[in-house]
Amino acid sequence: MITTVGRAVTAAGLAVTAAFSPAPSAGTTPAALVPTIVRALPGTATAPFDRVRRLDAPPGWTVTVWARVPSARLLAWTPDRRLLVSRPEFGDVVALTPGRTSPTQRTLVSGLNKPHGLAFAGSTLYVAESDQVDAFTYRAGALSGRRVVVDDLPDDRSPELRGQYSHELKSVAVGPGGALYVSVGSTGNITAADRDARPERATILRATPGGRPTVFARGVRNGTGLAVAPDGAVWTAVNSRDQVAYPHDRDLDGDGRSDRGAVLQQYVNDHPFEPLARLTQGRDLGWPYCNPDPGPGYTRRPFVRDVQTNPDGAKLDCAMLPPVEQGVGAHSAPLGLSFASGVGNLGPGALLGLHGSWNRQPPRAPEVSFFAWRGGTLGPQQTLLTGFQQPDGSRWGRPVMAVTGPDDAVYVSDDKADAIYRVTAR
Repeated sequence: MITTVGRAVTAAGLAVTAAFSPAPSAGTTPAALVPTIVRALPGTATAPFDRVRRLDAPPGWTVTVWARVPSARLLAWTPDRRLLVSRPEFGDVVALTPGRTSPTQRTLVSGLNKPHGLAFAGSTLYVAESDQVDAFTYRAGALSGRRVVVDDLPDDRSPELRGQYSHELKSVAVGPGGALYVSVGSTGNITAADRDARPERATILRATPGGRPTVFARGVRNGTGLAVAPDGAVWTAVNSRDQVAYPHDRDLDGDGRSDRGAVLQQYVNDHPFEPLARLTQGRDLGWPYCNPDPGPGYTRRPFVRDVQTNPDGAKLDCAMLPPVEQGVGAHSAPLGLSFASGVGNLGPGALLGLHGSWNRQPPRAPEVSFFAWRGGTLGPQQTLLTGFQQPDGSRWGRPVMAVTGPDDAVYVSDDKADAIYRVTAR
């Protein structure tokens, strides 16, 4: 059963593109980035920081290993200025209390089932486990009054899935009027049955105080990035599908034959891109029948039919789907999304952690991206922090999420380097 959200919450169609165009590369930069030595505070200089590490950052910015937190994932600041870090692998949430140099670290809550998303509404902390969303009362570094506000979410323990769930981690956000938004990922790459499951998967759920959760948006393959914008709109950053086939009746590889339906690395490398979408009630992001199609940039791009799952358009009319507001390169693997009133001298915008690709050649590099907030929407991707990937494609770090702190610094979680970075602008 899915329960209602507790009342204690406070307010907090274009035509299909006819031809293949090469997709743009990674984001532009807010200014020419420069190599910056990653400084390690005392007690943080174990691997991978037992040697000099450099990241590319805006001129004058500093990057410091602020804390070491194994398997650090999503982040949220408490009302009393402590940074919370979720750790699905350990089933807990860690609290970091800033000190004169390094923060003190302790476990805030443990014994949870793969906790991932974190969100505050006043003194209420919401924690998204893989099978439910909990609400706690937060006060002075302690939690009390745990209650389950959304339950029966599917995960790898759901009997019908028999342990097969590729995207079981959940994210949570709090919108106007105390509405809760919960991302429920797909069970696989192109598991179309998710759209008919009960409860549906590959969705964003919405639950209002005193009401039952309902599907707010569907066709969202894995909307791990989930956040509420300054105007109250809900945005999601989505991991699109893998190994997509070439959808056009053209010769792409130069052998003189049509490549429609063929899975070709040169097409897979840049298709489909990862959407960054503003959600409205009933919006459909197309998965697994329609894919966002890149062009000269990722702004307001239309959808194209998936030739493997929707070859004749009978499953879903892709031309009727609203264009995607914004996006990043295919296989960037966007994870944590947050909005900030200001980032250095860049003004207001969104921060997005990109984990980097697993199936692209050459690999898509991890980075922290910034998107300027302009007139109720987001501008194009700008690379803010990069350099986690070596020239041979190996990586020493993979950012997950970036948030601004009460001191105006940017704090970044990294679940490969097991670190929290503090990034400051001069």
